[in-house]
Amino acid sequence: MAAICPIVNTDRLLLATDGSEFSEGAVREAIRIAGACASKLTIVSVIETNPEYEALAPGAMEKTEKEVRAKLEAIQERVRKEGVICDLVIHEGEDSYRYIVDEANKQKITMIIMGRRGRRGFKRLVMGSTTSWTIGHSHCSVLVVPRAAEVGFTNILLATDGSRTSAAAASEAIGIAQRNRSTLTVISVVPSEFLPPTDIELAMSRREMIADRELTEAEKSVRTVKEAAEKAGVTVKAFVMSGKPADAIVETAKEKKSGLIILGSHGRTGLEKLLMGSVAERVIVLSDSAVMVVKT
Repeated sequence: MAAICPIVNTDRLLLATDGSEFSEGAVREAIRIAGACASKLTIVSVIETNPEYEALAPGAMEKTEKEVRAKLEAIQERVRKEGVICDLVIHEGEDSYRYIVDEANKQKITMIIMGRRGRRGFKRLVMGSTTSWTIGHSHCSVLVVPRAAEVGFTNILLATDGSRTSAAAASEAIGIAQRNRSTLTVISVVPSEFLPPTDIELAMSRREMIADRELTEAEKSVRTVKEAAEKAGVTVKAFVMSGKPADAIVETAKEKKSGLIILGSHGRTGLEKLLMGSVAERVIVLSDSAVMVVKT
């Protein structure tokens, strides 16, 4: 019996990998999704150049390129065994994310799949990392898969704040839940702190005003998604929570055993790029589950 394609709009997938162990989760899940969805898969890797290092160690770049190509060809062989159409693309240059995003635009990619950490071995996703900047500049959704994670579709968690990108994420989440007969959990988190402690009387009154407004927006957001999901025949649970948004999202995902977290790339602040400290980035850093960041 053929596998059912679990994700909507997967005609052309791009797997971005540096060949390191941290990309293994993304590689494994990209192969699985491409096989189930009969997707065309492009594997792209960027060898970052360093003119000063190359001047000190002639031939080092050629050796690196051979090593990367060998690893990518091994991945390509794994893909072909699953009957998936696959191309390899290798670039050389600085700012890896630019090549990944350009390749995605050039090939009209519908989703980028990548790991969370690269060769530099950062213990945290930092501003300037390939994953972070790819999400910030990509025009399509990005699925980030930690090394040990498997993308699960039985329990899906959607985080929403009523923004434009949250609406796109909600549409994606409902479509995936409907296709997989998943249980969808929808949450909206009201930040527990709104103002710095300045004048206490003024601060408290303003906090109450802002809290009421935020709570009203959060309730409206989850209610809208819940009604749409129920209309689509999806089993849905909806919650409004308070606290640090990213922490609450990650903890809820653990509690609900969610195999996939879905959220928009930026919220009602109107930021057009993924910024250090944003909810989306912090969720990616902390989560043991795969995270799909949806673009409008």
